[in-house]
Amino acid sequence: MTDLATDQTLATLLRIADALERIAPPARKAADLTIADAFVWHPAGSDLSPVARVNRVALSLLRGVDRVRDTLAENTERFARGLPANNVLLWGARGMGKSSLVKSVHADTNTRLAGQALPLKLIEIHREDIESLPILMALLRPDAHRMIVFCDDLSFDGEDTSYKSLKAALDGGVEGRPGNVVFYATSNRRHLMPRDMMDNERSTAINPGEAIEEKVSLSDRFGLWLGFHKCSQDEYLAMIDGYVGHFGLTIDAETLRHEALEWATTRGSRSGRTAWQYIQDLAGRLGTKLEG
Repeated sequence: MTDLATDQTLATLLRIADALERIAPPARKAADLTIADAFVWHPAGSDLSPVARVNRVALSLLRGVDRVRDTLAENTERFARGLPANNVLLWGARGMGKSSLVKSVHADTNTRLAGQALPLKLIEIHREDIESLPILMALLRPDAHRMIVFCDDLSFDGEDTSYKSLKAALDGGVEGRPGNVVFYATSNRRHLMPRDMMDNERSTAINPGEAIEEKVSLSDRFGLWLGFHKCSQDEYLAMIDGYVGHFGLTIDAETLRHEALEWATTRGSRSGRTAWQYIQDLAGRLGTKLEG
């Protein structure tokens, strides 16, 4: 081969290498988890966006969920201390503080263990991004921090197969779940799929038991199932009283009771969310900001 041909071949190879470099995806950068205690996962850019101010309430304001609160707090503290802990599924009635409890327990754990362990990180992944969970787990695996990956309102419908990514990330695969990560999820469904979908698969399958086993077994990946149920009238009023005392709202006790019950009746439910919505309305009428 002549020198000219060699030079032309080399130039062609260099142009090909440059073109491949331009179209190649950018290298995945390690996230800097020291800049915040909470992040939101964006799979498009493999990006963890820091959350400067987490939308949460003080743990002491969550009423009517004492048992599940204590269980979640114990599991979270063990994990933050570097001890074995379980994935957690918080399921049940709407508006009873499932996601609020996760965020409040995270903050409370960091406050109590300040100086004893690295801060525990909370990373939210949206329901529609569950398929990217294995990528997120791989990104978090080498980090020194311990992390709660949190998905709010998790459920699966119809032909949705993204639950397979969740199963693999929680327990399956060669590497398994990173030791520095636990997965917390909230859902209105205990088995993460609607009952009519389960019944339909039973009725049309040759082996009804095996037909739904794969999807139902997803819940088995959660070592803790914490159930939330509709609150009683007394529990609802205790939530109201707790908020009123915490924020220093001035209102006659009898008027408060009457208004709070009427508010719940017009909305057809008693829950922590309903109580908070009433408190927001009350504070607005009283001209008081809800801070602290």
